[in-house]
Amino acid sequence: MVLVPGVAVCAAVGVAMAQGALAASFFISGQQFQVAADRLTARGFSLYGMVDVTRKHELVPVVVSGFRHATLSGLCQSVVVDIPVLGTQTLRLTGGDGRPAEASNLFIDATSESVAEANFGSLDIGVAQGAVTKGPIRPGDRDSRFFDPDGVAQQSLTTTLDDVRVTAVAVSAGTLNVPGLRLRVEHGDHACF
Repeated sequence: MVLVPGVAVCAAVGVAMAQGALAASFFISGQQFQVAADRLTARGFSLYGMVDVTRKHELVPVVVSGFRHATLSGLCQSVVVDIPVLGTQTLRLTGGDGRPAEASNLFIDATSESVAEANFGSLDIGVAQGAVTKGPIRPGDRDSRFFDPDGVAQQSLTTTLDDVRVTAVAVSAGTLNVPGLRLRVEHGDHACF
């Protein structure tokens, strides 16, 4: 019974993200989760520092990866939760295996990221955050007290990332279409990586 409300909320968030209905601005839970993709290809990429805020007003420093338009093959998202009496449970969302998932204005707030290989076209490293034009800046971030217009950022016109592994605290998108979306709860730790 303890698990049902949490799973229902996570499922609703997953479905809302898939339908592009989730608002881009929200308090984060503070719980980390994993996002993985076999390949992420994007037009319009940005990378900049930010601070997210939990409902308890705790500050969480993150690196925001922004993609104006992205395709993701072999998408996986997982969150592992310890439930009293039931033990460890994993909520796992997968899709984009046969046909890639597509997203517009995708933002991933990460605490760590790794890729096996990264290819950038028309790359700028060291551009001021306030001068980013090739990739997107999340709506509202420019007005945030944590956004430093003179802070360092990265941008490129095109990006291809292979074997993407991200530990994140938030993901938002203008639209997210996931062919073959599968959502399941599994006993034990079945994280994406």
